Amino acid sequence: MSRGKAKAPILRLQASEEQAALQLLKRFLDERFELQLGSFEVQEVLDLFSREIAPHYYNKAVADVQTLLSERFASLESDVWSLEKS
Repeated sequence: MSRGKAKAPILRLQASEEQAALQLLKRFLDERFELQLGSFEVQEVLDLFSREIAPHYYNKAVADVQTLLSERFASLESDVWSLEKS
């Protein structure tokens, strides 16, 4: 694997969240696959997820919120129109 500079992750966690994620990932890899990685290797795995996979989940969440808001605004618009006097 190339150790050249990879582009920075698009989505960043707060320091405490990142440390918790690193510990969780390290423990998961060890318990599930008996793969004991060092801190730098686990950081690279987390960076890969942050850079390549997390944006897909983020974009899906944004699309879901857009759909929800669109439905809510349509409902509100209907409610406002029902208040109109003849």
